[in-house]
Amino acid sequence: MADPSSYRPVPGQIPDSPGVYRFRDEHRRVIYVGKAKSLRQRLANYFQDLANLHPRTRTMVTTAASVEWTVVSTEVEALQLEYSWIKEYDPRFNVKYRDDKSYPYLAVTMNEEFPRVQVMRGHKKKGVRYFGPYGHAWAIRDTVDLLLRVFPVRTCSAGVFKNAARTGRPCLLGYIGKCSAPCVGRISADEHRELAEEFCDFMAGRTGTYLRRLEKQMTEAAEEMEYERAARLRDDIEALKKAMEKNAVVLADATDADLIAVAEDELEAAVQIFHVRGGRVRGQRGWVTDKVEEITTGALVEHALQQLYGEETGDSVPKEVLVPALPDPLEPVQEWLTGRRGSNVSLRIPQRGDKKALMETVARNAQQALVLHKTKRASDLTTRSRALEEIAEALDLDSAPLRIECYDISHLQGDDVVASMVVFEDGLQRKSEYRRFQIKGFEGQDDVRSMHEVITRRFKRYIAEKEKTGEWVDEASQEVAQDDFRDASGNTLTEDNGRPKKFAYPPQLVVVDGGRPQVAAAKKALDELGIDDVAVCGLAKRLEEVWLPDEEDPVVLPRTSEGLYLLQRVRDEAHRFAITYQRTKRAKRFRSSPLDDVPGLGDTRKQALLKHFGSLKKLRSATIDQICEVPGIGRKTAETIAVALAQAAPAAPAVNTATGEIMEEEPGTMGSTGEPATAGAPDERRGQET
Repeated sequence: MADPSSYRPVPGQIPDSPGVYRFRDEHRRVIYVGKAKSLRQRLANYFQDLANLHPRTRTMVTTAASVEWTVVSTEVEALQLEYSWIKEYDPRFNVKYRDDKSYPYLAVTMNEEFPRVQVMRGHKKKGVRYFGPYGHAWAIRDTVDLLLRVFPVRTCSAGVFKNAARTGRPCLLGYIGKCSAPCVGRISADEHRELAEEFCDFMAGRTGTYLRRLEKQMTEAAEEMEYERAARLRDDIEALKKAMEKNAVVLADATDADLIAVAEDELEAAVQIFHVRGGRVRGQRGWVTDKVEEITTGALVEHALQQLYGEETGDSVPKEVLVPALPDPLEPVQEWLTGRRGSNVSLRIPQRGDKKALMETVARNAQQALVLHKTKRASDLTTRSRALEEIAEALDLDSAPLRIECYDISHLQGDDVVASMVVFEDGLQRKSEYRRFQIKGFEGQDDVRSMHEVITRRFKRYIAEKEKTGEWVDEASQEVAQDDFRDASGNTLTEDNGRPKKFAYPPQLVVVDGGRPQVAAAKKALDELGIDDVAVCGLAKRLEEVWLPDEEDPVVLPRTSEGLYLLQRVRDEAHRFAITYQRTKRAKRFRSSPLDDVPGLGDTRKQALLKHFGSLKKLRSATIDQICEVPGIGRKTAETIAVALAQAAPAAPAVNTATGEIMEEEPGTMGSTGEPATAGAPDERRGQET
């Protein structure tokens, strides 16, 4: 725990002007970002008597090891820079509105030749029209199913669309009238785009004009005695009205507004947002956050506005935003919103009428969300804290291991050896910091040497970052550390905007999947690099024993221990991530196999063939009768396989799709991971889920 007075700046050095400041910990990691109208006055509040600070603020200043600031011209610039830094650094002590899920949107891909209607999550893409967000994906599908009767826009994937165009037959929706089937040329690309634009207009709230037009067409059809057409138009009108009923009218017809409500206590706050477009509630979303410092409702609203509109422009920012409390000061925030929209935005507290009544409804939703969150999370917080304390006590650590890294080795009978690294912080997964390695020093079934190599490479990166900041000098490891500090393309890694790479953040505990030999290898790697402040343990699968370096006997945690359960979760996640890497490599191997040209031969029977014969070379030399001996392979299929292999040029070697290197044929037998051998892959990559 740091003493804030050790890094407190001299008061005369801090400018009395607007700016943004950053607190960093001992590893140079940004842990808090804030803005101020006067940097001098704001920073002075952090360096007062610790007893006078909010408990979470006290934790932040004692965790920090330095503070720095950037002066800007106006408070609007400070607001923009603060948002940018929070998005870039993801500081652990800043207010973060998170609910661990991405809300679904109804999206229309107007950037494609044939626009597609679909459910989308995550970051918004350029050229795509979005409507929502919705609370559930099924709500989007119900709405789309009703509207496709009137607006038969394409909803199929690219693969289905191309297959229909190739065969000349539309999908089921094309046959039942819920798709205009542009894939087979029933309508042109321009006609389909016009249909998609009408769909977007309807979803944007311009419903009255379109309904009146359909009603007029229905009347004209009836007068001309085209009763079947009139009946269809009548059903179309009913479908549209039914879709509109899903979003009740709450405000005047032309009202576009977002309503934000906050429910809070001393430790947490819940935010609920209703998106009203054309007078109807078009979407709802919410977040719950920890209050990491003493903060007002107005400041919570300001952070919510940054979260909502930080990456939005144009009509995505409504003309009116209704809030329970105004940020202080108001003018910079309102000017920032106006700049995002491109025209004036009204930010105010509703005082009376329908808007106040709707705000009360939003507030009730926020209060219920906070109560539900506390009910779910109370046991989680207690359990995670107890688990970390049990691990610290069992391993005789000075404090609870807030960052745990776990490593697992995976190979296929000694071929294509890979490793995974997963990260848990505060007992929760940190997937953005997962890494995967391809073992490049040797081949073979030697998990011990592989573990030594992975730990060495990971902590060389850590040392290299320390050397760059001048906080670590180790001449013995300096040269090799710099050699390994490269990305998958061989380019030297550098800092981005002064932020260290994430390999610079050391764990308090390293967990390896294995027993005493793997633990000894990991400990040896750390000792060779001169690292003595990172604890190491191993978790053996068979008896779930915890092994420590230089100990003859393992530590046996009770089966009911929360600490053991957390270690198991960490170990299993590392194993899962390694298996996923192997499956990716297997897919690359199959894509370059002559067996791909055999119609009807799937992955399962390909694996069976390779497992039976051991290699493609032996399979080529096999007779048809020998091929028929493989389970699931009939004589006709065997003949087709023999012809395909005979036509394939045996002299053309397989090529590693990642490195471009020529590969020798390898056995297809099953290895320790239960997966077939596969081609190479980049040295290391950032781990992300799909």
